[in-house]
Amino acid sequence: MTAYTDEEARTFRTAVFGAMVLVSTADPGALDKESYAGAKAVDLLSPDLRELLRAGQPTLPAGTVSDVENGVLSALRESVAILAAKAPEEVDAFPAAVVEICREVAEADGRVVGAEDAMVAKIEAALTR
Repeated sequence: MTAYTDEEARTFRTAVFGAMVLVSTADPGALDKESYAGAKAVDLLSPDLRELLRAGQPTLPAGTVSDVENGVLSALRESVAILAAKAPEEVDAFPAAVVEICREVAEADGRVVGAEDAMVAKIEAALTR
């Protein structure tokens, strides 16, 4: 297992859970279904990252909606950089898994609206190296 600092672990939790929150709040209304879909889809991540995510509480950035979005997108970029340095074998799988997790969240209520698609696109862009 790759060793991550507490700060790196917090960054991953902010990135992954924050991405789910961004998609879910893009079209409010089915939070319970979307939360369940996101939690289930976390299994798409590697065992090491799943363990890391489950080892602590996620923390979202504080501030305005824009501040939260910018903070989560920054955490996504930082997560890719951490993986590139510490676990290069995961650097391609992580973005694909996070995008799929976000799609699962968006599709949880049986429909995907433009705002959800737009947020998934922003998340995907933040994960691109």
